Amino acid sequence: MDSYLVYRGLLLPKTVHTEDSLNYYESIQFQDDDVILITYPKSGTTWMQEILPSLLNGGDPTPVLTIPSWIRVPWLEQVCIPEVMHTLSAPRAFVSHMPFNLMPPSFFTSKAKVIYITRNPKDVAVSHFYFNQMASFLPDPGNFEEYANNFLAGKVIYGKWTDHVKSWRNPGLGDRILYITYEEMIQDVYGVIKCVLGFLDRQLSEDALKGVVEQCQFKNMKQNKMSNYSLVPPDYLDTSKSSFLRKGIAGDWKNHFSPELDAKFNEVINEELKGTDYRFLWEQVQHN
Repeated sequence: MDSYLVYRGLLLPKTVHTEDSLNYYESIQFQDDDVILITYPKSGTTWMQEILPSLLNGGDPTPVLTIPSWIRVPWLEQVCIPEVMHTLSAPRAFVSHMPFNLMPPSFFTSKAKVIYITRNPKDVAVSHFYFNQMASFLPDPGNFEEYANNFLAGKVIYGKWTDHVKSWRNPGLGDRILYITYEEMIQDVYGVIKCVLGFLDRQLSEDALKGVVEQCQFKNMKQNKMSNYSLVPPDYLDTSKSSFLRKGIAGDWKNHFSPELDAKFNEVINEELKGTDYRFLWEQVQHN
């Protein structure tokens, strides 16, 4: 627990969250043309941080190539937000891992738009596991089965995956929210980007659109020092244990889950999503 700050029941890493940053977070005043990327951790966050700035800048990749991802699309709840807020010009893009009910008060009275990305929770758990190995500011995750059990119990940063995704399935948001899956991005990132453009009421030429698609290819993101977190000192992220951008694929969970763990994971997720209208692109037992 020494590694965590507890905020309204959520475990947050102390290194990038403080009481001051969270107080500032609560006071943020959203503008109607703001765009907020919301994810549960390890669900495609960095990928969309690579895409959004170019879409909001007429296809110009300059921000993506010259500004670290956590500054060009800053975290609403993390320590750097007070310093970078004044540098942002409209339309502003932000990112957050917060559940719906813990958003700042001004969010609920604004018209700010939300892009919410969901990913197969099994792949999320695998990616989360490797991140915990490399992040010196988080506890050692133990072996994968131990970590997966903590993940299911919500004893990880930002709590239970199911609580997070259910909180954002909120009909009150109407056309303010666009739901995307990581798997859709894997299958057809061109189509997803066109969908995001439509949601944001923006247009790009075909050449500019193809340029954004090329820039956000995983191999290019992995080489982009503004996106691959290589600028973060090794005291915080030890890339000798795992790279921040690891594989960029769907289905890697099959290389980590035993049949027994798979059955348990399905049972828990299935039970906690019972009664919802979720329909996923990934292989998963059906829930009612």
